Amino acid sequence: MTRKIAFLGGGNMAASLVGGLVESGHPPAAIVVSEPVAEKRRDLAERFAVGVTADNREAAAASDVVVLAVKPQDMAEVVTGAAGAMRERGPLVVSIAAGTRIGRILEWLDYPAPVVRTMPNTPALLGCGATALFANEAVSDEQRDAAETILQSAGIALWVDDEGLLDAVTAVSGSGPAYYFLLMEHMIRTGERLGLTASQARALTLQTALGAARMALESGRTPEELRVGVTSPGGTTARALDLFREGGFGELVETALTGARDRSRELGG
Repeated sequence: MTRKIAFLGGGNMAASLVGGLVESGHPPAAIVVSEPVAEKRRDLAERFAVGVTADNREAAAASDVVVLAVKPQDMAEVVTGAAGAMRERGPLVVSIAAGTRIGRILEWLDYPAPVVRTMPNTPALLGCGATALFANEAVSDEQRDAAETILQSAGIALWVDDEGLLDAVTAVSGSGPAYYFLLMEHMIRTGERLGLTASQARALTLQTALGAARMALESGRTPEELRVGVTSPGGTTARALDLFREGGFGELVETALTGARDRSRELGG
């Protein structure tokens, strides 16, 4: 039986998941998006032919899966408002809101709901995201499959067995795109200082990043093996890598990611 899926919130992340589901064959008629902004509702209906509404309760009451896709600061109001409509049907609740722990969601719902908390990242907007998921004990195997299917529509999805590990996920992949963007910024800027034009430095940096990622994904070799394989002793790459090490690059990465993990814990309460 095709699951009926409701998205409470119609922002970019919700749209990427809706688009991925429709593209993978989920019937648009079995998807409804609740969104208060009329222009966004029209856009979603036109792009994906899914149902749209401005009423969270209406969307949640008739669905097997409810995806919480609103901003963290709006979660309490949205979940509390829809809880009564969800209680009788008892849908799977999937949260894609950063930092909102399952305990808080259950407080707002006020019944022992099956809840999956996820930590996606922004490349999901392009269908190449990385998402970790954690399920509470009320989630059945079938519901785990449903949650995984939804998140896999926008990239890879993997499970963790401790909700606290989502803070580490936030540090590695949730915030991770920004780390690569920062490195790209500095490579482009330095390329220009070394005499390349802005467009040359940008094109070379971005294509190199894409190529390196594809090699790491498709070669079957570890990043360490790939690094060794492209580093000739005494060559230009070896000189640059030696200078990275002398500057404490590895220790800095560990400090930065640990700080991001700790901040995620603080924000989660």
